[in-house]
Amino acid sequence: MADLSRFLRFRSVSAEPGQAGDLGRCAQWLAGRLRRSGLADTRLVPTGGGPPIVIGHSADRPGRPHLLIYGHYDVQPAPRDGWRTDPFTAVVSNGNLVGRGSADNKGPIMAHVAALTAVARSAGQLPLNVSCVFDGEEEIGSPHLRAALFHHRHELAADVAVVSDTRILGPDRPALVHALRGSITFEIEVRGQPRDVHSGAFGGAVHNPAHALADLLSSFHGPDNRVAVAGFYDGVRGPMPAERRRMRTHGPTDAQLRSSAGGRPLWGMAGPTAYERSTLLPALNVISLRSGDHRVTAIPGCASATVNVRVAAGQDPAAVVQALRGHIAGTLPTTVRATLRVVSSTGPAETMPGHPAMRVAAQAYRHGFGRAPVLLRSGGTIPAVSLMRDIFGIPVVLLGFTLPDAGIHGPNEQLNLEVFWRSVDTCIWFLHGLARPSRA
Repeated sequence: MADLSRFLRFRSVSAEPGQAGDLGRCAQWLAGRLRRSGLADTRLVPTGGGPPIVIGHSADRPGRPHLLIYGHYDVQPAPRDGWRTDPFTAVVSNGNLVGRGSADNKGPIMAHVAALTAVARSAGQLPLNVSCVFDGEEEIGSPHLRAALFHHRHELAADVAVVSDTRILGPDRPALVHALRGSITFEIEVRGQPRDVHSGAFGGAVHNPAHALADLLSSFHGPDNRVAVAGFYDGVRGPMPAERRRMRTHGPTDAQLRSSAGGRPLWGMAGPTAYERSTLLPALNVISLRSGDHRVTAIPGCASATVNVRVAAGQDPAAVVQALRGHIAGTLPTTVRATLRVVSSTGPAETMPGHPAMRVAAQAYRHGFGRAPVLLRSGGTIPAVSLMRDIFGIPVVLLGFTLPDAGIHGPNEQLNLEVFWRSVDTCIWFLHGLARPSRA
């Protein structure tokens, strides 16, 4: 608990300028904690512009399986609005540890580090080979991770990877996620006149880029709430009937998702459940809008928006971008011009539920939580999962521990302490199970 509280004090916000010092100090502290857990060969790897990546290795055990643990030590920004306490001071309240990063992803990282420490101390050494990669830029799409993983691919070549950055259903309801959506984030900029012009002298005579951008963004969805971009749904691969039945039986209900989202009515196309819409199908969302200066009564020369697309299983991110470019070109009037710039792109990922490592994970959950996990899909995206699959050709187990009401990315983010202790136990069993699968 002392280590985790110290970990949460670092303002390791990758999305904010001026945080390089905090990110670097956080990485240094984490590297030191890994060394104390038995991974003596731990170092900081520079990324050529971003915060360092922490890479650690246990002592070599020839002939033993090799596990790669991935996590991220950067966190989301924490504006004080809505927070009941200082976001970067860990506070225990009603059985929860409150603080930015407690659930996403510093708490789960510490569950693995605590498990490594416990196993190494009790057995004298780890029963398998372990490498750790802790990223400092996951919250901004891990722009430097691909190059780092590829450069260190030989030392990181493992048999299986584990990531603990997904949700479970409840304190005693573990869930083993086997599929993630991909993600594309892009910027749209619409330009009109070369400069801002007086709204009185030119209002009604020139096309306002902000109006044109609003019309364009509105055209992305039809009256049935489907994305109205030709070719957008191409390649979407639905689940088998048995999985859809399992999703409707064990997945969150519309009412549960509505409660987790804040209680307002849900939105989306008719037919699929909210859980199916947010995991099986792609989605397009406007993230931010920017235009003009509210203090000046002028028609702005440009307006821009950040848009995020969640890519479903079977889709090609490049084909989705091409469809969006075609839609913009065919929709925008000649009075303005637009550019689309891709900021980040990650494909969907899936691990077969029957893989031996997934069976070990399921057994570890049984030991740690007292019951078998439910197999679920997630609508989220973790860039490292696709990268490790593509670069190392290994399965990635999503051994998640976050509760639906943890408040990740929002105010008063919290880690349920009872779940945290169970998480440590689960990680311990996972280590032993991978080392001796037949005894898992």
